[in-house]
Amino acid sequence: MGDVYRSVKKCADAEITEKKSRFIAYLSPIRTAQEAEEFITKIRKKHYDATHNVYAYRVADGFQKYSDDGEPSRTAGFPVMELMEHEGITDTVCVVTRYFGGTLLGTGGLVRAYTRAAQEGIAAAGVMTLLWCDRVKLDAPYTFLSKIEHILRSGGYRTEDTQYAEGVTVTVIVEKERTEALMKALADAFGNGVTAQVTESLFADPICE
Repeated sequence: MGDVYRSVKKCADAEITEKKSRFIAYLSPIRTAQEAEEFITKIRKKHYDATHNVYAYRVADGFQKYSDDGEPSRTAGFPVMELMEHEGITDTVCVVTRYFGGTLLGTGGLVRAYTRAAQEGIAAAGVMTLLWCDRVKLDAPYTFLSKIEHILRSGGYRTEDTQYAEGVTVTVIVEKERTEALMKALADAFGNGVTAQVTESLFADPICE
């Protein structure tokens, strides 16, 4: 498993024109191949009269698929998938609809046009980057809270949640490679006075806003 997860933030579309041919790229975040196929079917129904509806998608489990949908082999869906691989984008489906404008583009022209349409679509959808993190739960007496918050703020750690009961429980999202440093900072400040436990590892945004 890698340490970085990149996917598009939202559904979006973008259109370009190349020698009177229209290329409309549709992007969507997905979690499974089935979700990708359902999105592809929806776009195909919407543009049933298009010359081509090519697609590519990648799922975080490693599965990926593309279709040139009648364009010359490896000139349409394949360069879209290559773009997604190059950008490190996963859990994403891209459908590029083409309405032929009457002028042949040639294989190189097709690759450039489909790639540019996909690039515009990705830019419109936005890309989120998540890091491999630990969710750390801190249990402490109330009297320690102010100093705990100071350690977290000064270290740039992200506080996800704070719960108040007999004591205080603070949940922190920490980039995995920084978890040990947080544990050491807490131990240096409180000894055994604060219980710190990693409850799970996950892809998340550890940035403290």
